[in-house]
Amino acid sequence: MSTSPATFLFKNGNILPAADTPPISTFLATHPGAYTTTRTHDNGRILLFYDRHLKRLSNSLLILLNTNPSLIFGPQFSSKFFMPPSSNWDFILRNRVSEEMRVSLPVALSERGFGKELAVSALIGGNVGELRGRIDSEVIDRIFDVYVHIGMYVPPVFGVAGNGARLAVVGNRRDFAEAKYSDWARLRKPLENLRPPSATELLLSDDDGRILEGTITNFFVVCSKLQGNSDIKEEKSHDEDSLHSYELQTASVNAGVLPGIIRQLVLEICLSNGITVREVSPSWLERGNWEEAFITNSLRLVQHVESIQAPTSLASMESKSWEDVSWSEKQFKARPGVVTSLIQREIMKKADVEGHSLAV
Repeated sequence: MSTSPATFLFKNGNILPAADTPPISTFLATHPGAYTTTRTHDNGRILLFYDRHLKRLSNSLLILLNTNPSLIFGPQFSSKFFMPPSSNWDFILRNRVSEEMRVSLPVALSERGFGKELAVSALIGGNVGELRGRIDSEVIDRIFDVYVHIGMYVPPVFGVAGNGARLAVVGNRRDFAEAKYSDWARLRKPLENLRPPSATELLLSDDDGRILEGTITNFFVVCSKLQGNSDIKEEKSHDEDSLHSYELQTASVNAGVLPGIIRQLVLEICLSNGITVREVSPSWLERGNWEEAFITNSLRLVQHVESIQAPTSLASMESKSWEDVSWSEKQFKARPGVVTSLIQREIMKKADVEGHSLAV
């Protein structure tokens, strides 16, 4: 039996001892930087949507450098500076990350257990000791450390009753939502006090009770355009040729949500399948019109929602414990609806087309 670690951590091409490899949540909470997370698919054959993740990682880093560089270099660094985008910048960062992947992935793949995939996180953090004024492409290799954290992951089976998400609305929007940064792993911890025991993910909302996103997911609802005619709704719900009778709602990036990789794929799939999309934050007050709901991220891909809880009063979100909150609840069917199922199937098709081959 192998005694190798269940997780691996690489820094600038070097594997760190197993004793220095924390779980991913701990690693993110203690290492400032821009990061992205993806996983392997098809028994470690491909890395999902790798090019999209590289682009998002580069964009996140640039946004943070120009808005809050302390999220890259740590709280001791507060200056702001301008780093103009350029093809050279993007090329250098992509090469740095790709080289780390080339070194780290074969090590983890050789230890991958049966039925498991790899959860792969790449983080770019600042080396403030090497920072000497304005950042440009000449110093990128010196002032940034690149980490790759790899753990084992068992993808949930889609469509099985009981495998749906159970959500709870517990907090307000986060800062710098347009970028994916590790300090969010620390900042979201206080929200855990408001997590009901049954909840598997927490949702954020604005001051008007409109739902923005999850703490680690994007959030979607499906509404029927055929409101008021239950006979037609029941007939159409089993007819994929009538996808034009549905509308998908999800918060816009401008509302303060992460531009998730799977989120963008969902929008593309809806466009190509005639499903209307409104980038508007779903209102809890209109939950009676919600036919389906699902969440997305790069590990789960698409997960249908079984239930959502929300405080009866937004003021109660200031409570210290979930037990002090009065909750209302929205229930969905135990299995995914027609729109959620179609999106899941189409994403799996795109996974094969856009997967980065890991074949030796």
